[in-house]
Amino acid sequence: MLSFAHPVYLWCLIVLIPLIFLFYALLKWKKTVAGSLGDKKLVARLLKSYDARKFKLKFYLIFLALALTVLAAAGLRAPSEKGQEKSAGIDIVIALDVSKSMLSQDIKPTRLDRAKQLIRSLTANLNNNRVGLVVFAGQAILQMPLTNDVGAVNMFLPNVNTDMIPIQGTAVGAALMSSEAALHSPDKKHKAIILMTDGETHDKQTAQAISQLYANGITVFTIGIGTPKGAPIFDPATGQDKKDKDGNIVISKLNEQELKEIASKTGGSYILLNNNQDAIQQITDRINKMEKKIIVSGKVGSRNFYQYFPIFIGVALLLLIIDLFITERKPGRI
Repeated sequence: MLSFAHPVYLWCLIVLIPLIFLFYALLKWKKTVAGSLGDKKLVARLLKSYDARKFKLKFYLIFLALALTVLAAAGLRAPSEKGQEKSAGIDIVIALDVSKSMLSQDIKPTRLDRAKQLIRSLTANLNNNRVGLVVFAGQAILQMPLTNDVGAVNMFLPNVNTDMIPIQGTAVGAALMSSEAALHSPDKKHKAIILMTDGETHDKQTAQAISQLYANGITVFTIGIGTPKGAPIFDPATGQDKKDKDGNIVISKLNEQELKEIASKTGGSYILLNNNQDAIQQITDRINKMEKKIIVSGKVGSRNFYQYFPIFIGVALLLLIIDLFITERKPGRI
C-alpha cells in the first residue's frame, strides 16, 4: 500500500491552487489590455507571431513540475521486501511480575533482579522469533510490543522496577489478557507467553484468561520466581522488611500450584527458577519444539520501502528543461 514518509509537505499542494487562479486572471488581464489598444484587426496583426497556446503550455509544465517536487518531498513510497530476511519462529510475549513481593531475597540478589537476568539470557537464544514485554503488578501494562529486534527488550529492562505500577498485587489474569492482546495474530498457533512471577496472590480473572488462551492456541510457559519457603519483602524506602498491620514481618512465598495449573491447561510447562542456569535451557528447548511460522524481518526490525521521489524529481527536471526550449512565438513568424 502506498504511503507518504513526510505527509506534512502535502499541504504545499494547497499553496499551488492560487497559482491557477492567478494565471487565468493574468490571461483575462492580457485580453483586456489587448482589447484596449484600439482596432482589433491592427492588434491581431501586431500579435500574429504570439502563440497563446504555448504560453499556457509553459505554465502547465511549470505547475506540474512544482506539484511533482512537492510529492517528492512528501516521500511517496511502497512496501518492499528488499533487505528483508525470512526465518522460522513464533511470537512470544514475556510477562514480568513487578509487584513488591519480587523484592524478596530468597533468590539473590532479589527475585526481580534474577528474573531480569533470565530475560537477558533468554533474548540471546530467541533470535529467530518476535518478542514483546508486559509488566504487571495489580494491573498489567504493555511495555514493548512485538518486535523482530529481540535485543530491544534489554533496552527496557534497566527501567523496570517495582514502582512503575502504583496498584499493588499480582494480577496474573490481567497479565495474561494483556499478553494475549499483544499477540494479535488470528493464527491459533505459533504463539507463546512466558510468565515470570512468584504467583503469590490468587487472581479471580486467571481462570477466565486460561480458557481464552487455550481457545486461541496460545501456550503459556510459567517460571516460578522464588521459593516455597519464602522470604521477607525488603522495602527500599524504609530499609527494613515489610510488616503487616499487626507488626509481623510479611513472608512472601512462591505459589507453585497456580503456576503449574496455568502451564498445564495451556499446553505449556512450569519451570522453577533457582540459582542455576537450567531454566534458560529448558525454556529454549520447549520453544524450539513448537511449530514455527515464517517471520519477515528487516534491518533493526524496521520496515523497508521502495522510494518514488527520484522518479518525481527526474520528471520535474525534464519538464523544466522542456519549458526552456518552448517559446511563445509561432513557428516561421518574425
